[in-house]
Amino acid sequence: MTETRLRTYTHLTGYGLATLFITMLAVQNFRYGFYDLFYLASGLAALTIIGMGYTAVARRQQLRAPGHRFVMAALNALMLIALFSLQQADISYWCLPVILLNLLILPLRQGLALSLLVTVVLGIFLIGREPLADAALIVFAAIILLSTGALYIWHYDHMTQSAEDLSITDPNTGAHNARFLDETLQKEISRCQATGHPLSVISLALDYVDETRDLHGPAGLTAFYREATQHLFGVIRAGDTLYTLDDGRFFLILPFTPEEGVRVIAERIRRSIGEKDWPVVGRVTISLGCATRSPRDTLADSLRKRTDFALKQAQKRGHDSISFAEGDVIGA
Repeated sequence: MTETRLRTYTHLTGYGLATLFITMLAVQNFRYGFYDLFYLASGLAALTIIGMGYTAVARRQQLRAPGHRFVMAALNALMLIALFSLQQADISYWCLPVILLNLLILPLRQGLALSLLVTVVLGIFLIGREPLADAALIVFAAIILLSTGALYIWHYDHMTQSAEDLSITDPNTGAHNARFLDETLQKEISRCQATGHPLSVISLALDYVDETRDLHGPAGLTAFYREATQHLFGVIRAGDTLYTLDDGRFFLILPFTPEEGVRVIAERIRRSIGEKDWPVVGRVTISLGCATRSPRDTLADSLRKRTDFALKQAQKRGHDSISFAEGDVIGA
């Protein structure tokens, strides 16, 4: 289940339970002739029904649907206005489910801020009308509900972010994986088309990888990739991104980098890796294929193919070398 679908179900369930609860209040107050409370509950129920309708209509945009802020702001405002205008302490109990609904529907910071506001206003109202012990009990219940709900939502957001990070990160190296590469590269290409800034990419691979695996084993090769990843993180600039591909190759996206810039960066990477004495594997060399986006590169697949072709050219013409998509080669 995607996060968008999960949030859609959460919002529908939250609004639905709130509608059911408020409708029961409306019916109960109508039966006993408390028409002011009946009208209030009817208004609140109408807002939660609107929230359900908005969730259904905007179900594909639940991660950034702004309409919930207006629905929840109206719901809380109506509750607080009724609290002071009707001057009935029983309404204070109605605020408790609204506090929880804020946290379920809105982003954590917005829901927490709105619920804190309701709790503070509720405390001010109760202290002025109820015995201190009764007022403190209700406010304490609101604080407990607010704290528990906020902790749960924070934990959910944290777990969601952790799952997302795991889905786009290679577990062995800590770099982004191939799944995230095409998405990011396409976004950078679209940004280039909009702004006109240059974009370059590098694909690099370890030379004599089969011999290295036979000599040091898969564990030794994995250890090298892990060390090389940390080394590359120290070499690339802020804003550049590094990816580990399935076949043990690395891929770099270099925004705002023209052809002459990627030549300098590629040579720096080649030298820094070739001159280092690596744990387990010792001295190694790499081959690099580089490309700078051209107007015909409108898709990530096109730019990646040009870069992969340049890498193959570097490997064919001699290891420990850099090849550019135009065919220019810099040897060791």
